[in-house]
Amino acid sequence: MIVKVCGMRDPDNIREIDAIQAIDWMGFIFWPKSKRYVSEYPTDMPIYKKRVGVFVDEDIEQVKRIAKEYALDIIQLHGHESPNYLRQLRQWKVVKAFNIATPSDLESTKPYEGIADYFLFDTKGKSVGGNGEKFDWSVLNSYEGKTPFLLSGGIGPDDAERINALFTLDGFPIDQFAGIDLNSGFETAPAMKDPQSLKDFLRIVKSSN
Repeated sequence: MIVKVCGMRDPDNIREIDAIQAIDWMGFIFWPKSKRYVSEYPTDMPIYKKRVGVFVDEDIEQVKRIAKEYALDIIQLHGHESPNYLRQLRQWKVVKAFNIATPSDLESTKPYEGIADYFLFDTKGKSVGGNGEKFDWSVLNSYEGKTPFLLSGGIGPDDAERINALFTLDGFPIDQFAGIDLNSGFETAPAMKDPQSLKDFLRIVKSSN
């Protein structure tokens, strides 16, 4: 199972999180309206983790420029980017995010089947992401797509057993469940993650998967 920690910015914190073996991807937000916006190039970038850049309806040439400058491995899109927009980013793996509240929201994934490498399912809220709230995960029982997905939205230290329970939940699309996206639930301040809290959480999650 992929574990992504998103909303990183502080160089020392980046090094701390990069040293946690159970984490696979590290996300950097390039959307100016985010509290975790990366406005300046960090003096350190992860060495061991895949680098994910998060964008929202950004000019595609700007996305490509930042992706090359930061040596990104993956591009995550949280806006209204079209399937054709994604096709222009074939040089990178692409994650397309969708805000979910009801089964009907899953219909919006269909035009991106076979184009996005992953989907990310987040909670509908005031912001496009980082709202710190969960949606009803049982909604995903209605997901019929083939694209693997990451689960996001308010996952915190107390949710490890709940994550593990998904693997035995009747009707949950386990074959497509690729991983989890962790952010505000593990913060001591915006863009500052608690390494020990992450280690304790992942010790439980990884021990069962």
